Amino acid sequence: MAKKQTFGLVVGSRGFFPEHLVAEGRKEMIKVIKDAGYGCVCLTPKDSPHGSVESREDIKKSAQLFRDNREKINGVIVTLPNFGDERGVADSIAEAGLDVPVLVQAYPDKVDKMSSTERRDSFCGKISVCNNLRQRNIAYTLTDDHTTDPTSEAFAEELDSFAAVCRVVAGLKNVRIGALGARPAPFTTIRYSEKLLESSGISIETLDLSELFGRCDKLSDSDSGVKRRLKAITGYCDTAGVPRAALLKMAKAALVIDRWMAENDLAATAVQCWTAFEELYGITPCTIMSMMSNKLMPSACEVDVTGCVGMLALTLAAQQPAALLDWNNNYGDDPDRCVLFHCSNLPKQVFENVKMDYQQIIAGSVGKDNTYGTCVGRMASGPFTFCRVSTDDTDGVIQTYVGHGELTDDPVDTFGGYGVAHIENLQELMMVICSFGFEHHVAITQAVVGDAVAEAFENYLGWELYYHS
Repeated sequence: MAKKQTFGLVVGSRGFFPEHLVAEGRKEMIKVIKDAGYGCVCLTPKDSPHGSVESREDIKKSAQLFRDNREKINGVIVTLPNFGDERGVADSIAEAGLDVPVLVQAYPDKVDKMSSTERRDSFCGKISVCNNLRQRNIAYTLTDDHTTDPTSEAFAEELDSFAAVCRVVAGLKNVRIGALGARPAPFTTIRYSEKLLESSGISIETLDLSELFGRCDKLSDSDSGVKRRLKAITGYCDTAGVPRAALLKMAKAALVIDRWMAENDLAATAVQCWTAFEELYGITPCTIMSMMSNKLMPSACEVDVTGCVGMLALTLAAQQPAALLDWNNNYGDDPDRCVLFHCSNLPKQVFENVKMDYQQIIAGSVGKDNTYGTCVGRMASGPFTFCRVSTDDTDGVIQTYVGHGELTDDPVDTFGGYGVAHIENLQELMMVICSFGFEHHVAITQAVVGDAVAEAFENYLGWELYYHS
């Protein structure tokens, strides 16, 4: 997920507007892109006038250049140093056929530079470019301000946000997610449509828990892979008081899951974490799942596949771990606070402090000794982004919501993995969740990436969105 991103750059120009602005603008934008740590693919002044796109020949050259680099281009940036040629921009992108996000940027004019040799007219040109992109059914992203200086701090933030959009879109196209075990029988709330996900390029690979347990039983305690996983688990968090037999079982299950994921090119998993794991194998898989999420391979509990899709989207956008939690409790009489909780399999990075323990909720029914493996502690305070992906079979759509909140230091004494969240207009959000029949799980990441995730969901993936902003 840390792979360097590269953008295709289309420099728009219209010949009877000042051309020196195009030459300067192209150089400046390429420098901005590269200084931000991204790669850039663009026509050179040897290919076309000032490396811009206007004529039919320019269009063909730009499209071919992008096709030749399709494997590394993650998105396209359109820059308009002057009015630009709307057809040249739209045709070059359409004929490249990349199907990647597009960002449209237009240079601002300066009030003291409005002569015929200095005036850009990009303000107007951007409208025409967007009109033509719309005609060609090409989805595109706009900057917050209609015109913006690419050397500004505001554009630097928008460039990073656009890069996050590109990661989410690319990461969810043709992705493969593993569903390990059947959902817990009572949890009909997390039922989902594989067909709707498949229509968006998300495939599901299943494995029955009996197959997992059978493969685990064939591994010896002295297996080198088991030893490596055991060392990783004991080094991951405080395991004081956890029986060695339980740790060995975790190590074997981790090894089998790792191999299964590698064999099937899986980017993430959703696991039946209770009660078959405890009753038939004698552990909870929470630490195994926590470790995968912490390595940016999201793992959702209770076979919540669409919850896992939300986790993956946040992980791609933020390039850091995401967690899946319950909207669990009110917080006293504060309408804008609630308690987020899970048993838990939260990734280590989200905690203030974390230790391994037993699963207190189901220990009474399956026996404490069969429930070791949870990661417990309080989540660190700070801002976070939340999201949910859900398949609505009644209407045949994928619906989502996205928003921001803050994990607080408000006092609460409970168990599992937990935190107090403050979200503006929380009651309105709960009305939306309940009115549209969303699940009780929510994915979060401790970063502010809601704009990028929302843009990817609604504009590029075509999913229905409620943005709680």
